[in-house]
Amino acid sequence: MAHDPYASCIKACNECAAACDHCSTACLAEQDVGMMARCITLDMDCAQVCRLTAGVLARNSELARQVCALCAEICKECADECARHMHDHCQECAQFCRFCAEECRKIAA
Repeated sequence: MAHDPYASCIKACNECAAACDHCSTACLAEQDVGMMARCITLDMDCAQVCRLTAGVLARNSELARQVCALCAEICKECADECARHMHDHCQECAQFCRFCAEECRKIAA
């Protein structure tokens, strides 16, 4: 898949989805789960959109630019929320989301 022009973005999307899955699960184990509700919800939404985006890119869909624009927006929103929390899993997730947003913006441009 190294020859695929979307390979880097597909990889970023898959890694972001995994980080979001991990973060949402870890957030559920935190003491104040209520405080983590928005983080958990955005993690789940972001993971789903990242998986959708990876599939759209793998198929070289004509809608790749539009889907990547949406993914970048959702990844940014998730990164901003995760960055508000000092838990290691949230900070790590924010990094993956930011990178994925950057990769998606390259394609959406």
